[in-house]
Amino acid sequence: MAQDAFEEPQGPFEGPEKLLEIWFAPSANHVPDAAHPDPNGRTGLRKVDRSVWEEMLDIVKCQVLSVVHGTEMDAYLLSESSFFVSPHRLILKTCGTTLNLLGLPRILEIAATQAHMPSVHRCFYSRKSFMFPERQHGPHKDWKQEVEFLDNIFTNGAAYTVGKVNGDHWLLYLTNPVDGTCPDTAPSSPIDPMSSELLPDYTIEILMSELASTARAPFFSSLSPSDDPQAHATRLSQDLGISDIFPPALTTLDAYSFSPCGYSANGLVNRGDAATAPCPEECRDCNGFDHKSASDPYGYKEGYYTIHVTPEEGWSYASFECNVPSHTSEKSRPMPDLKTLIQRVVSIFKPGRLSLTLFISTNGNDADRGDSVEAAQRAFKFALTEPGITHDYSRPGSNGVGAQHANGNGERVYKRTEKINYEFGGYDLAFASFELQA
Repeated sequence: MAQDAFEEPQGPFEGPEKLLEIWFAPSANHVPDAAHPDPNGRTGLRKVDRSVWEEMLDIVKCQVLSVVHGTEMDAYLLSESSFFVSPHRLILKTCGTTLNLLGLPRILEIAATQAHMPSVHRCFYSRKSFMFPERQHGPHKDWKQEVEFLDNIFTNGAAYTVGKVNGDHWLLYLTNPVDGTCPDTAPSSPIDPMSSELLPDYTIEILMSELASTARAPFFSSLSPSDDPQAHATRLSQDLGISDIFPPALTTLDAYSFSPCGYSANGLVNRGDAATAPCPEECRDCNGFDHKSASDPYGYKEGYYTIHVTPEEGWSYASFECNVPSHTSEKSRPMPDLKTLIQRVVSIFKPGRLSLTLFISTNGNDADRGDSVEAAQRAFKFALTEPGITHDYSRPGSNGVGAQHANGNGERVYKRTEKINYEFGGYDLAFASFELQA
């Protein structure tokens, strides 16, 4: 990642991101102008001009590198991570010493004045524990200060610490809907206990540190002023298998290589009946699946994923975040199942330690609560702890870098060091930590 405005020259870079997600309505159908899209089909927050968002991002201390306009959301690639705009929801993810929360008051003002949405339906703020907390600025110097900042804006928030306070942990602040209801289009449970089928719209994060030297090496680059950092990143994405995490024909990937090191990418994944493009013959996900007849009964046609890499030794870090639903049967959908998704990501970055979070909305049925997160926990464990299943998905010979494994059998096997399930208001969380077996 790039050195941001507050980074001291040659100092360590804070890879773990601050993640702010704000819902101004339960769904895109609930925004005031849902029935009156502009000529490009955009409604709600997507009608806000890019220059307005850039002015807000100046407060946060980051800049827009590029943007991809999808069918349901816009994906901004930033100098420090990513910004996603849907009609009813914003996701701002920033790393380094950016001032993520200082952008919140301006976001609320923009939503009220330019999108006619003066109230917040739900707000979520989360982050992994910082590697270098002493380098942070503003309210981000301490979790208590971040909570106080948010409490000064919201009257219905709650803060949580998940995991070891004296080790890797995950911090979460969330608000409940003002009317006391749960968002009916918020992330739903990924696993139906009756059919074992994954349902759409949940959020998984894979937060990885202590990356293997062979995994870090490709993310160092000596780009000249005439080199195109996006073209370089596109080639790198293909070489390492990042482009193949989801079916390439269904993915719009926007990637950027930083000099001398670092990498960021946003992907928009077409996952509904708009997926009309045929997959290439080598696509390993389709198994004869007909994309032209694909249809998502829940009405979601586009999801996102985002990847950010800080490869320096001593504070190496990579993150993967995604809301594309992972199904258990590859024959029924062109998307990887949850276990395969985890394996693909981990095989690229080869971390020594990692944490996974899966944040799931619930249907209010207490009898079924816990089934979804336990199924997710099983997928976490099977993906990482079973010998012989964590393979290298990078293309052979790419960048002259081969796989680095825990033993001579081409395997990277992890042990689970922590497993925690949480129940919140309308949401469940599966959290787990793993480290590479000696």
